[in-house]
Amino acid sequence: MEISWNDFEKVEIRVGTIIKVLDFPEARKSAYQLKIDFGADLGVKKSSAQITTLYTKEELEGKQIVAVVNFPKKQISTFMSECLVLGAVSGNDVILLNPERRVENGLQIS
Repeated sequence: MEISWNDFEKVEIRVGTIIKVLDFPEARKSAYQLKIDFGADLGVKKSSAQITTLYTKEELEGKQIVAVVNFPKKQISTFMSECLVLGAVSGNDVILLNPERRVENGLQIS
């Protein structure tokens, strides 16, 4: 399906740094609860991510990621997700997208 440039411009994709990672035992599939700092303008947002097969909690804290930040909030079990962390999916594995170099939290992807 082809989309227009105007459609793409509506998607707000930003860089953030994971500042807290918690187990999410209530999730149907193995997942973590993430708190992500998107800088002064957006602040901290929460997300649930099924990334437990490739990442430990310890290696995720401090990692920069790329996420869509303008979706409506979504209830996932007992958790309210506020953004969608982006990754490349290969079977049950998700490889997180991240900037090649460290950048300021909140920078927009275009």
